[in-house]
Amino acid sequence: MCNLYNATTTFQAMRHLFPDLGNRTNQMEFSEDVFPDYPAPVIRKDKDGDTYLSMLRWGMPTPPQFLKSQVDSGVTNIRNVTSPHWRRWLGPESRCVVPVTSFSEYGQEPDPETKRKPLYWFSLNGEKPLFWFAGIWTDWYSMRKKKEGPIQAEIFAFLTTDANAVVKPIHPKAMPVILRTQEEVSTWLNAPAEEALKLQKPLPDDELVIVPQEKVAA
Repeated sequence: MCNLYNATTTFQAMRHLFPDLGNRTNQMEFSEDVFPDYPAPVIRKDKDGDTYLSMLRWGMPTPPQFLKSQVDSGVTNIRNVTSPHWRRWLGPESRCVVPVTSFSEYGQEPDPETKRKPLYWFSLNGEKPLFWFAGIWTDWYSMRKKKEGPIQAEIFAFLTTDANAVVKPIHPKAMPVILRTQEEVSTWLNAPAEEALKLQKPLPDDELVIVPQEKVAA
């Protein structure tokens, strides 16, 4: 399950795919590692159909049956889109795309010396070009952190699917749903759910590589 990714990119780079993209973040560059429940850049559409970039917290509401307390730090990866809990957010008005340049997964076996599981990073190629996760978002009232108390926040998560042959030896269960082309991004943002969800499939094996480990911010 991907719980750390990198978005080393610029607003201008995103406008290559979205020429009329609005920026509501007051940021021009995005280069920090993204961790669960932290703000991250997300592209979505407003009620007039205009695309814009905003900062949302990573983690959608946890299904009630899995909550163990009042604190809900959120679900970062979503696989079972047939669940009634997730179906409410599968319409175009709740879909978004998440800019990414690389994502990580922990290996299965701990390093003999450090005793820690190694962290592997994946990208489309060694140049780490921009791509997109297929995401959903909502505006939600909850307690994300006990010390923070109940808050209203715009939050997001992204879809996962079966792991391809590159990811599977490291993380057998799943990989993020990756969008690479303008057509795929447009389908995810605009098409009816039945058509959009056809994109929930592994990236072809020859279009993903393991890249050198990122320097993760402390």
